[in-house]
Amino acid sequence: MTLKIEKIVHQRRTTVRLIGRVRAEDLLEVARQLEGSSDGTVLQMDEVTLVDIDVVRFLNRCETDGVRIVNCSPYIREWISRERSRSQEKTTKDKSHSLERTKWQKHTKLSK
Repeated sequence: MTLKIEKIVHQRRTTVRLIGRVRAEDLLEVARQLEGSSDGTVLQMDEVTLVDIDVVRFLNRCETDGVRIVNCSPYIREWISRERSRSQEKTTKDKSHSLERTKWQKHTKLSK
């Protein structure tokens, strides 16, 4: 089954309902549907059957941007949580490496 998208706007609230399989190549259209929506945008996922890693990362960004994801399959919700944790660990690690590199560069300049 391919992806079906339904957009419902009611009293300035937008609900985008995804039905079927969501793949990376579908994300441009999903983003278009979410574009310009006001606060309180909802992404309804009760009939989503399958996603890939790019979709999980997209959903993470959506939540960060204030989109509420509802009725999400437990396996997708778990994957989103794990990806968010992994992403936060990577960010922390990158900052730590950057700080160490800066300290090393300062030390190297002082040694000259």
